[in-house]
Amino acid sequence: MGKTIAIANQKGGVGKTTTAVNLAASMAATKRKILLIDLDPQGNATVGSGVDKYDAPATSYELLIDEKPLPEVIISKTSGKYDLIAANSDVTAVEIKLMECFARELRLRNALAEYKNNYDFIIIDCPPSLNMLTVNAMAAADSVLVPMQCEYYALEGITALKDTIEKLAAVVNPNLRIEGVLRTMYDPRNRLANDVSEQLKKHFGEKVYRTVIPRNVRLAEAPSFGEPVMYYDKTSTGAKAYLALAGEMIRKSEKEKSKQVA
Repeated sequence: MGKTIAIANQKGGVGKTTTAVNLAASMAATKRKILLIDLDPQGNATVGSGVDKYDAPATSYELLIDEKPLPEVIISKTSGKYDLIAANSDVTAVEIKLMECFARELRLRNALAEYKNNYDFIIIDCPPSLNMLTVNAMAAADSVLVPMQCEYYALEGITALKDTIEKLAAVVNPNLRIEGVLRTMYDPRNRLANDVSEQLKKHFGEKVYRTVIPRNVRLAEAPSFGEPVMYYDKTSTGAKAYLALAGEMIRKSEKEKSKQVA
């Protein structure tokens, strides 16, 4: 069974797209079959995958509105060696078009249903807001990965996101849960970062990943070259951190599967 993970945070600038692209590439490097779905009209995950968002043959618009079959909208040649469903400014119109659709919050789930088990992991990069695209991602996902900076306002934001996930679970996806909380742009020399990190552990316990993503220049540079950081500079601390995160998530997923079988 493939696993679908939405990467979401209503707060922008927390490393959401950076995590989506680099986690997908790191998992693909372990010989897993990965699909990355870009649902953000900014198309940053598309650009970070080495694809010209304005020249993409199809996007998540065609998947959700035109109801094209999944194989027809997939771009298989990406710099991260994973499959991609691209996004660009056309996806902005999805929000309006979905209002006319029957079962509009389930369009992505229905589109993935037949193909979900073709992949080990499907990763969805959500917009930084709670709109119909994010609701579609949550309805289609098994779980939500929450990237966040260790700062005061982030704590308030994650409480709001947790409430949102619980409400959506009650309405569109009863199996939805938090996959994990990922500390991004982490600076261990910062006292506030350490304090917030401790509060996160108290609040979320084992849901907080052991892996932390440090502030790293290479992580910031890689998207402008259209590459995940592991192909831009595999020796960087950012590349090593995302490989560690991929390993941690894969081990956790395999542990869960073995429990289900038992």
